Amino acid sequence: MSTVGHPFDGTSPGPASSGVGRRATWRTVAVPAEHGGWSLTAEPALLGLLVAFSGAGLALAVAAMLAFVARTPIKLVLVDRWRHRWLARTTLALRIACVEVLAIVVLAGVAVLSAERSFWVPLVVAAPLIGLELWYDMRSRSRRLIPELAGSIGIGSVAAAVALAGGESNLVAAGLWCVIGARSLAAVPYVRYQILRVHERPAVVRHSDVAQLVAVGAAAAGWVADAVPLAAVVALAALAAVNAVGARRPPPRVVVIGVQQTVFGLVVIGVTAAAVLAG
Repeated sequence: MSTVGHPFDGTSPGPASSGVGRRATWRTVAVPAEHGGWSLTAEPALLGLLVAFSGAGLALAVAAMLAFVARTPIKLVLVDRWRHRWLARTTLALRIACVEVLAIVVLAGVAVLSAERSFWVPLVVAAPLIGLELWYDMRSRSRRLIPELAGSIGIGSVAAAVALAGGESNLVAAGLWCVIGARSLAAVPYVRYQILRVHERPAVVRHSDVAQLVAVGAAAAGWVADAVPLAAVVALAALAAVNAVGARRPPPRVVVIGVQQTVFGLVVIGVTAAAVLAG
């Protein structure tokens, strides 16, 4: 991440001293640039709350969203330390990250005190995935497929944690995480493929197609294990079919791709939650 031209890198007194420069830097340091990440973080939190709403689950859901936001300043600090530099923006990022992490700890404490069941196991299982994503972040390689998949599948553990905090069984919690994981496996490679096409860069449709098959297969395995409702498998299969067709049509604008995937994700969540509650 280059510091050339950065409005608050401490190397030039001009733009950095203006109010506009400070506001721009605060936004760059504190606000996530990954628009799709909002949806991929909110979906597991929402699914868990729909299946087993509780005060503890709500605290965990808010903590998950805050963790997504905190990743931005944490990533900036990690990148700057990896490159052996400490700039004014690094100090700002560290301060923001400390406040956000403190808030996450408080919310986690609230969840621990009020949860109906222990919820920490899926979060611990997902920790290596989140760690892998941060490792790529530190090396400024977060846009690669592996960290994107690791992060989206890892954050899916929130669905399981929220469900457990609300009193659901281990099997149901595992099924929710399986659905979110399958949804991520289908969405991330497809979106990457479409964005490459939008920017007229080389893209292989087979990669997206294989991802759709793996996603449906994972959901089907969850159904065989009696953890995932059949309706969720059908919804994910329908999504995979839509993605396969979309991959062979002219790509829409990037913003349209994002809106489509958000809507698809909400449909999968709604169908899954309804099926779990009905079963």
